[in-house]
Amino acid sequence: MEAISDSKWFLLVCMWVFLCIQLIQCNVIYDKKALIINGQRRILFSGSIHYPRSTPQMWEGLIQKAKDGGLDAIDTYVFWNLHEPSPGKYNFEGRYDLVQFIKLIQKAGLYVHLRIGPYICAEWNFGGFPVWLKFVPGVSFRTDNEPFKTAMQRFTQKIVQMMKNEKLFESQGGPIIISQIENEYGHESKAFGPPGYAYLTWAAKMAIATDTGVPWVMCKEDDAPDPVAWFTEFAGPIQQRPVEDLAFAVTRFIQKGGSFVNYYMYHGGTNFGRTAGGPFITTSYDYDAPIDEYGLIRQPKYGHLKELHKAIKLCELSLLSADPAETSLGTYAKARVFSSESGGCAAFLSNYNPTSAARVTFNSMHYSLPPWSISILPDCKNVVFNTATVGVQTSQKQMLPTNSKLLSWETFNEDISSADDDSTISVVGLLEQLNVTRDTSDYLWYSTRVDISSSESFLHGGQHPTLFVQSTGHAMHVFINGHLSGSAFGTREDRRFTFTGDVNLQAGSNIISLLSIAVGLPNNGPHFETWSTGVLGPVVLHGLDEGRKDLSWQKWSYQVGLRGEAMNLVSPNVVSNIDWTKRSLLSQKQQPLAWYKAYFDAPDGDEPLALDMSSMGKGQVWINGQSIGRYWTVYAKGNCSRCSYSGTFRTPKCQFGCDQPTQRWYHVPRSWLKPTQNLLVLFEELGGDASKISLMKRSVAAVCAEVSEHHPNIKNLHTENQERPDEIRKPKVHLHCASGQSISAIKFASFGTPSGTCGNFEKGNCHAPNSQAVLEKKCIGQEKCSVAVSSSNFADPCPNMSKKLSVEAVCAPNV
Repeated sequence: MEAISDSKWFLLVCMWVFLCIQLIQCNVIYDKKALIINGQRRILFSGSIHYPRSTPQMWEGLIQKAKDGGLDAIDTYVFWNLHEPSPGKYNFEGRYDLVQFIKLIQKAGLYVHLRIGPYICAEWNFGGFPVWLKFVPGVSFRTDNEPFKTAMQRFTQKIVQMMKNEKLFESQGGPIIISQIENEYGHESKAFGPPGYAYLTWAAKMAIATDTGVPWVMCKEDDAPDPVAWFTEFAGPIQQRPVEDLAFAVTRFIQKGGSFVNYYMYHGGTNFGRTAGGPFITTSYDYDAPIDEYGLIRQPKYGHLKELHKAIKLCELSLLSADPAETSLGTYAKARVFSSESGGCAAFLSNYNPTSAARVTFNSMHYSLPPWSISILPDCKNVVFNTATVGVQTSQKQMLPTNSKLLSWETFNEDISSADDDSTISVVGLLEQLNVTRDTSDYLWYSTRVDISSSESFLHGGQHPTLFVQSTGHAMHVFINGHLSGSAFGTREDRRFTFTGDVNLQAGSNIISLLSIAVGLPNNGPHFETWSTGVLGPVVLHGLDEGRKDLSWQKWSYQVGLRGEAMNLVSPNVVSNIDWTKRSLLSQKQQPLAWYKAYFDAPDGDEPLALDMSSMGKGQVWINGQSIGRYWTVYAKGNCSRCSYSGTFRTPKCQFGCDQPTQRWYHVPRSWLKPTQNLLVLFEELGGDASKISLMKRSVAAVCAEVSEHHPNIKNLHTENQERPDEIRKPKVHLHCASGQSISAIKFASFGTPSGTCGNFEKGNCHAPNSQAVLEKKCIGQEKCSVAVSSSNFADPCPNMSKKLSVEAVCAPNV
């Protein structure tokens, strides 16, 4: 996905442009209402899970959780730059095994939406394009350009043929029901004009010609109804979207006739290695998704959406066989009713007032609608779901220390590049970084010499000269004669920056070395392949006796990457052959451009793991030769003052983590570990305290729930004339710790009028004294438990008053 203005869609509910026109034999077709699969109209809920952002060992569990959450399909991009790192050389192994990922989805009984692109955006390095494509003679991305179209067609046909060979399209009995060509072209079309339109027409015809037997789509983001939760950028806050508003947006889309909803992301995962784009996108791609970066369920988001999916499915027949009739129920309130010829009826009661609840009358019955909410009535009588009324539990997660210690620390100092190094190239003038590195490394050294006369005034008590360096991005460290003189950084909003600082020059020859650093390549924008990175100048010295000295057009030497990269220091097969130094980490605390290594054993248990890197500055980290990604302990700036679910959502609305490191913990997949002697290697650019790095585990610390005795309940549907025990139809509090845990204590319980939120509940004036005892009897020692919210379960503390049950339970590992 791509940021357009300040919009990014967590909930991808595009108006699809279907391209199945020529496919007479489609088992998957469509009409104005919905996709039709094997002759049946379907409302489908899909979720984005990107296979390279997790590990193959995680895939099956993620897919099953998605299915359990009520999804019908999994959506994924295809990552061209991973699969074709050099022209004609393909990689579909390990995390890149697209076929295996799709087969696991099929095994779970879910459909697939395959977004081939091959432009994907996705905050992914170079938008998913391989960097070699930039250097194809005459190429221009995403327009009516023959070199680009030739490469795009070849890769698209490669992927389609792979799917056909494995019989993965629905027309072959497989799970792929739709494919996507191109991506988010709405704003690009304005920049490209007629050549852009010609390109889209060509892309559509090219896709249809592959004869997959399923529809192709193009996603036009302009038509999506709401911006949602957001990716995270270094130095930015964590963006979240309350599930109440997310459910509201989905329901509003469905009641307006939508029938295919995709959550971007349902599991965001991790930008391992140097795959994050942007630039400045964090290694974590958590996205506030229903399944978090580590594969754990995020409550209440997961559970509330699951209940929404159930409620919508109860309305499916009416929604897909009737057109709605809309009736005003008040200034902000509306009823949207779907009455089918077969007698089915479904209604959506909406309150668009962001601050006040509404009391409405519909079909001679009274209904209460919270602010900014929609109630779903699958039979036009009983409310089974309200978007703003959350009854599922909230899970509180925490990072805890493991029993694994990082031992045998050793260091290796990176050489500061010099103009005389044999491995450098030398030219007159400044070169664009990507043209030199071809993205084989984040790092490029720019080095030049400056001769200083012994008669210079600053050498005799005057003010030091000032170095002025202008960079097109993204970060830079300045070294004078091998000593760090200062650093400067761009931002995602403004990649360009200027370094200005006094420099300590000496009489004679001086070496100025600029280490330019890419923090992910751009992934969106017209002609982003032409954008510059690195030091393009001017580079100027001020304060010499001669005045201004422009260094931009003198001889510069270039070295791609770091010495440690060239020596492959991160490899377990190489590390023992390197002359590492054993020394106290305390003496290395502020050493820039330093490599560190240590060993550790895999910790006990099966909880997800992460490295706490808050004691370090900026760099990269590897485990057993595999890159966890870039780390950067930069503090978040934003507005974290408030968050409300009601009203039109915008990304600054719910920000968290201000004045804290944007990312502190970095995911370590357990499947990357051996039982003992795991190798940790990191490269630190600025200086930090490696002795404080620790391996942590992520676990559920507590679960909370708050349910009123009038909470909407699907079990109330069609029960008026059935003889059922009254207790079955009462709403319930459901508590569920993680696998391997049980409820060890009830920290808070109150049936009555409690107030507050999870972690801060307080008793109200009305409180049932036996609340704690009831919950303890039902739940202590159990992994999960349910308690009916009913006066018959508790001594009614205040008759004729509306009551609710609020609970906070502590989860602990099973002994």
